[in-house]
Order: sequence, then C-alpha cells, then structure tokens
Amino acid sequence: MSVPRSLRVTLILALIAIGIPAAAQGQRAMTIVDLLNLPNISDPQLSPSGGQVAYVQSETDWKNNRRVTHIWRVNRDGSGTVQLTRGERGESNPRWSPDGATLAFVTRRDGDEVNQIYLLSTEGGEARRLTKHETAVRNITWSPDGRLIYFVAPDPKTAELKDREKAKDDVYAFDENYQQDHLWKATVATAADERVTSGDFSISSYNLSRDGTRIAHHRAPNPLFGYSLHGEVWVMDASGANAVQLTKNSVPEGGATLSPDNSRVLFTAQANEKFEPYYNANIFVVPASGGSPRDLTATIGHEIESADWSKDGRAIFFVANMGVHGELFEMAAEGGAPRQLTDGRHALRGWSFEPGPGRHVFSIDEPSNAGDIWTMPMGGAPERVTHVYDSLAKDFRLPRQEKAEWKGADGVTVEGLVFYPLDYKEGQRYPLVVQTHGGPQASDKFGFGRWNNYTQVLAALGYVVLQPNYRGSTGYGDPFLRDMVGSYFKNSHLDVMAGVDHLITLGIADGDRMAKMGWSGGGHMTNKIITFTNRFKAAASGAGAANWISMYAQSDVRTYRTPWFGGTPWQKNAPTDLYWAHSPLKDVANVTTPTIFLVGEEDVRVPMPQSIEMYRALLSNGVPTHLYVAPREPHGWQEIRHELFKVNVELDWFETYVTKRSYTWEKAPEDKKEPAKTTTAEASR
Repeated sequence: MSVPRSLRVTLILALIAIGIPAAAQGQRAMTIVDLLNLPNISDPQLSPSGGQVAYVQSETDWKNNRRVTHIWRVNRDGSGTVQLTRGERGESNPRWSPDGATLAFVTRRDGDEVNQIYLLSTEGGEARRLTKHETAVRNITWSPDGRLIYFVAPDPKTAELKDREKAKDDVYAFDENYQQDHLWKATVATAADERVTSGDFSISSYNLSRDGTRIAHHRAPNPLFGYSLHGEVWVMDASGANAVQLTKNSVPEGGATLSPDNSRVLFTAQANEKFEPYYNANIFVVPASGGSPRDLTATIGHEIESADWSKDGRAIFFVANMGVHGELFEMAAEGGAPRQLTDGRHALRGWSFEPGPGRHVFSIDEPSNAGDIWTMPMGGAPERVTHVYDSLAKDFRLPRQEKAEWKGADGVTVEGLVFYPLDYKEGQRYPLVVQTHGGPQASDKFGFGRWNNYTQVLAALGYVVLQPNYRGSTGYGDPFLRDMVGSYFKNSHLDVMAGVDHLITLGIADGDRMAKMGWSGGGHMTNKIITFTNRFKAAASGAGAANWISMYAQSDVRTYRTPWFGGTPWQKNAPTDLYWAHSPLKDVANVTTPTIFLVGEEDVRVPMPQSIEMYRALLSNGVPTHLYVAPREPHGWQEIRHELFKVNVELDWFETYVTKRSYTWEKAPEDKKEPAKTTTAEASR
C-alpha cells in the first residue's frame, strides 16, 4: 500500500521533531558479512602533476575464499574514477612514471611463475610485462628519467638446491633456509634486468634519491623477521658502488630517505638519542657521508609512524601517533617545535608527500568512514578525493564512538575508546566486551575498524565495547611505553581493569555481564586477565602467549621480549623467575572463565603450542573451553571463511555465557540456504 505524500511529509517532520534524521529510517545494522565485504583502500599514489591518484582497492572473493586487490585511478577532484586492472590474481604496488604517462605495478599473470613488473599506459589498453625475473619482484621505484625501474627480489635457488628439492632430498637447517633479498634494476626500453647489490645480507627497504644518483637503504643479516634489530642504515650510489654504513646499533630502523641535496639521511628508529632500545619511534638525521645521528623528536613524546623531507629540504613532514588519533606535522629540518597540520577524530593511513606538486596524499580513517583518500597542498587544508565509503553512514546504523579517560592503579591517566550500543539509553547498563590491541607497541585509534574487532556487530547486539590503550601502548610518551620494561604485567592489566571499573561507575557497563577478547598482544592480555580475575563471564584469546620462556624460543622474533624481562632465558643467571612470574600459565589454576582459543596452524609469531598449553590447562581443570586451529593461516588470518568462523564462534560464546541468549551463525553469501549451524553451546552440552 502506498503512503500519501502528505502523510509522508508529516512523518518526516515528526521524526525530525523528535531528533531522528529521516535518512536514518532506511539504515540497518551491519552484519559480519557486511564487514567482510568491505573494500580496503591502500597505497595511494599522487601523480607527478598532482592531478590524479592511483590506489589499490580490495574486493572479497567468496568463491575463491580470498581478497583480491586491483588498481584504480581517480582525478584529484574526485571525478573520473576507473578500475585499471582486473587480473584474476590481483595487482599491487602502483607507481607513476616521471612523465605520468605510464603506471608500473606488480602482479602474476598467465605464464608467470612469480610476481613480475607490468606497465600500463594511462591512456588505456592492455598492460605489458616488463620483467621475466626468476624470483618474485616487489617494492618498485622509477628512476627520475624514466629509463629504469628498481625492485627488490630474493636471490634464486642454486641448481644444486633445486635438484635436491626435486628429489625430495630436502632436509634443511632451521633459520638458515632462506635466500637473501637484493636490489635490482630493469631497463624499461629493453626489459633487461641488472643486479645492483650482492653479498651475504638482505635489502629490507630502500629509497632512491630525488635526482636518482643515490640510494638510502636498510641492510639486515638475512630476510628473517626476527633479525630486524640487526639491520642498519646505509647509503650508496645508484649503481651500488661506494656504499657507506651510517648506523651501528641494536634497534629496529626504517624509512631511510636522502634529503633533496643528498647531504643528509633521515630515518626512524625505536630508540632514544643514545640508541637504547624500546622507545617510541623517533626521527633521526645523519650526514650522508657518515657521522653521529641526531634525534630530532625526543621531546615530542609521540610515536613517529613515517617521515619525509619537504620539497626544498628545509623542513620534515611526519605522521605521529598521538594515542587515540594520528596527525600530520611539519618541523624544521634542524629540529625544534613541530607544527600540527591536521586535527581530528581519525587515523591517517598510507601517507606520502609528492614534491613536484607539493602535495600530501593519505587516507583518513574515521568512525563513519573506513579510509577514503584525501590530498593536501602545503599550507592548505585536506581535500577529499575518493568516495568509496559514502554508503557506510547512509546505509548502516553505526555505533557512537568516544574517547574515555580514567586513572590507573598508580594514578597515571589512561585512555581508550568506547563504542556504544546502537539503541543506547542513558542510565541503562549494557553487557561489555573488552578488546585489547596487539603489539603491545601500538594503540587503538578513532576509525571505522575492520572485521576482526567487529564493533558494529557487537553494538547491534547491544554490547558496549571498550578498547583501552593500556600501559605499554605507543603515542603517550616513553615512560608510559616503557612501563613494561622489566615487568610486562606491572600496570598493563591493571589499566584494563581500571577502565572496566570506570565504565561501571559511569553506569554504562553491567559488571555482571562482561567478556574479554584480543589477538596477539591482545591475546597475551586476555590470557593474563582470566588468570587474574574471574569477573568476566566469557573470553576469547587469539594467538596469545602462555609461557614466556617457551615462547621466547618458539617465536620468530625476540627483539621486543628481551627488554621486558631484562635478558634472555638462556644466558648465565637468566631471569627465568621473572619470565615465569609474568607467564599466564603460572596462574592458570585460578581460571574459571569459559574461554576459547584461536590460532593459525602456520603462525610463527605466536606459535600454536602457546594456545595448546592454555587450552589443555583449562580442559584439565574442568573450565569450559575449545581450541580452534585454522589450517594454512599465519599470525593474521587471511581466508574469508576462517574470518567468518572467528567472529561467529566468538559471538556464539559471548551470547551463551554473557547474555544467555541463543545465537544463529551468519552464513557466507552462497551458503545462506544451508541449515543453521549448531551453536557452540549446544555442541558443548
């Protein structure tokens, strides 16, 4: 039955009168599938003229159980959006030629055994393959004259090794079975490639100077992640000759970039001015000929996420993590007080500066926008480019998101984010889900989030969500970050519980209906919390540590763990008592909270045995528990159906033990006609 126009107008006026926007009436709550289908924008690249932006956008392929990325292009004013590539395996790493006439990118197409460089005219047509490299190509950069494209690729396996693998005579030496990564260059006119570096080291990243004559880069002993602290900053000629080592320390570094006149190199390092480890990342500048690096941001107190020189080299632009938000700054190249260029309830992603047009390009991740692309001229304001996420606020009811502050047990101010239930009413208490971020050297910021935290779905089910930036988080100064040095669970877990009590005191959260969850560092925290208190009715621990002693050896990285406990567990007079004192497994007999554990079968960061130890302990002690293992998955799950399972099983667990409600599992789009899955609670009975 149609509604008369006069009545429709009356209804709209009535809704406006009571404060409900008319447009909101067509909105609905987001589902898990909605979140999994959300495209992701990354790697925005401003053209040399500043008139266009190329970027990478993902799409969810349920049939093949994966996400595929393609390259898109848009005019700076937001017009002329076009998808440039549609390969079955996807494409990445778009880079403009200096004249703006060609886009180079990386993909694997029919006939390719590994990723290669392809070239596509910006006027249209078919892309042509440039390289036929034996190993996979990545991290491409044009020379300023457009004649060359530099890239990084692993060294090929020797003929002997290939023969052994073919014969299955393939026993290998653990942590020695790698090929070094080196820098190459391909000549665009002839497609011939040529080695730039060689030797018993790996090029982890590099930046070509603006005149194309020099290369600032990072060399590590090998490509293994755990050896990043042994990497150093180097500079060399573009030919690979005259290499000079600029640093010699034991801290992770990144972003080495030559100044416009090639006289200096800036880089970031997680260190103080003495290059002592475990600090918020700072900007350092060192003469390109060698010398002592200067820390330019020691007094700022925030974490530096990325940095680059201005057009004339007199200033440095950088993105800083300020806790629950990230902002762009400018400071004099000699140091001094920085000037903040952006300000908002947001995080900045994928920032870079294009010196030709003198413009910044970045994505802005906001509570109602998952990261559309913006540009900003020097001295100007941000200007919107893409509109990929316009439908989010229009089509969906999204949770209110606010910053909260509270005092830790020792009186230090702690903050975090609170997401309110969709139908929140002042004075009513709601079930609470506490989500702790990983890292722990990280922070939760304002933004739309992604599928793994699914705050939109939790808000639709009536939960309030707390994301605390507990002690050990970045962006709040070095004392706040370094509270974990010598004592991982000194104040961090107390900060989380103080945040919980803060929401209870405000009358927002129901202290009798609470759940705890987190992944990686958030899983470590979850494992600690359930041994520390029985106040939570349910918990979900993803890839969390149980035993810091065994974890130290099992993981592919130890860089951040040694400072926590003041040494290795293997050294003479090892601090094993401290390692064990902070291991959740030590107090696992205290656990009464029904807890599920999730881990990837191929996780080398927090390997599966850590979850097995927690699971078997709870099982032995009669605490309701399950351990879910995702085949083929690394530390961060990537297969769509595994991701859907993770959210479903956690929601099922929370609904069973926190709210006592039944839960119907969401299906993949093509599976919706199948019978509803038996809930975890039913399977446990």
